[in-house]
Amino acid sequence: MEFIATLAGLLLLTQIVAHYCRRIEIPEVIGQILVGILVGPAVLNWVHLNAMMNEFQEIGVIILMFIAGLESDLSQLKKYLKPAFFVAAAGALVPVLIMAPASYFFGFTKTESVFIGVIFAATSVSISVAVLREFNQLSSREGATILGAAVADDIIGVMMLSVMISVINGEGGNAHSSLPLWLALCLQVLFFGGTYLLVRWLAPYLMRISEHMLTEAAPSVMAMIICLGMAAIAHYVGLSGAVGSFFAGIAVANTHRKETIDRSFEPIGYAIFIPLFFVSVGLNMRFDNISESLVFVIVMTILACLTKLIGCGAGARLAGFNMTSSYVVGSGMVARGEMALITAQIGYEAHLLSSMYYSDVITVIILATVLAPFILKHSLKKLPTAPGAD
Repeated sequence: MEFIATLAGLLLLTQIVAHYCRRIEIPEVIGQILVGILVGPAVLNWVHLNAMMNEFQEIGVIILMFIAGLESDLSQLKKYLKPAFFVAAAGALVPVLIMAPASYFFGFTKTESVFIGVIFAATSVSISVAVLREFNQLSSREGATILGAAVADDIIGVMMLSVMISVINGEGGNAHSSLPLWLALCLQVLFFGGTYLLVRWLAPYLMRISEHMLTEAAPSVMAMIICLGMAAIAHYVGLSGAVGSFFAGIAVANTHRKETIDRSFEPIGYAIFIPLFFVSVGLNMRFDNISESLVFVIVMTILACLTKLIGCGAGARLAGFNMTSSYVVGSGMVARGEMALITAQIGYEAHLLSSMYYSDVITVIILATVLAPFILKHSLKKLPTAPGAD
């Protein structure tokens, strides 16, 4: 019963903190991480990660990535394919090229440095969406390009993470796999080939079968089976389960049951499992040497913002946008949020990032995410069509 009591207390705290985060207009996930920092070893030392908590947070990241895939609008990517491709490609490449050498300069190993570049290649568009909606720019050319690029960015980020876990960890490609590297890589190629079949034919077929079942929850249960099944297969071929669930979400989004599944999964995920994932991020953090890493945190936060502004802005310019619109697109891709946190956590568990630097990297992600809405609001005010434009 001790775990049940702890669970109840954590969920209560996450809801209270999320409420006040919304009131002061900062992302809820930051509040949930702060709960973990507060009750964990970093501050009060009341709660520690145990086997049960680890299982809950693992389910949380699987469901979160499934929902991310489910809400990835591939039609937006197709509609603005050229600008979205340029923005996503430059936005993924520039952080790796700049933040990896910067990390190495601060004393990180080559593996850790490259992985930090991969972490900051990610984008969390959910924060940008709220700001774009506030300025009535969600359906504008800039807004649609940001949404389309975010879809491509997520896919690029997941692929980069998958390759890195497979190659860097040598035997097994993953901390939990016992397959030889060459076999793991072959199976992963087959996995991504099978993913196309899942998106194109298998998921729609399975969802149609569920509609003929007499139980009301059959479509949601079938979606959960696809989600967990893909997560398990990804794990067994040496990838993260989150990679499998992300592509499972994209597959289910390709069916006419997308909205129904989204409505049924969000309460399951956001009521228990997803908050516990972000709490666990805070529980892993330590601030023993924060004074020594202050310069690193400040420099990397600045670089985290600039690499997306410059990279995605340059991509938008190559796609034919003017300077103001390019600034808006770059600003809209600055936030890291959930995707970067998930990548950091997966890499931490796969031993791509040591516990000594984990807290510093999470701090940089949080700071960049907090700064992102202010940067985007500043850029949107430069647009002639925006309310309160200069």
